[in-house]
Amino acid sequence: MQERRNATRAALIAAVEVIEVATGTRLSARTSDLSRTGCYIDTLNPTPVKTAVRVRFTHQGEELDLPGHVVYVSPGLGMGVRFDDLTPAQFNVIDRWVSNVK
Repeated sequence: MQERRNATRAALIAAVEVIEVATGTRLSARTSDLSRTGCYIDTLNPTPVKTAVRVRFTHQGEELDLPGHVVYVSPGLGMGVRFDDLTPAQFNVIDRWVSNVK
């Protein structure tokens, strides 16, 4: 399979809450990796592809709320989320978290 990611990703485990923008449905889960462009969320019940979501991260006592949309689903395993229109401050937090992963 060809690598299509254009940002460095890190194996970052963090608690997340995924909120479907249209319905307000909430899902508690965790990430297994994070980059400036998106993340993978481990969940048995992934949200459908193209669904607009907000992903609320909690990591090392910090919270970060990021807009995005689901780009792929692995049924029973999880989903890939691509972030949309992040601010420089949000990029700074992601960069710091990714750079601190050992």
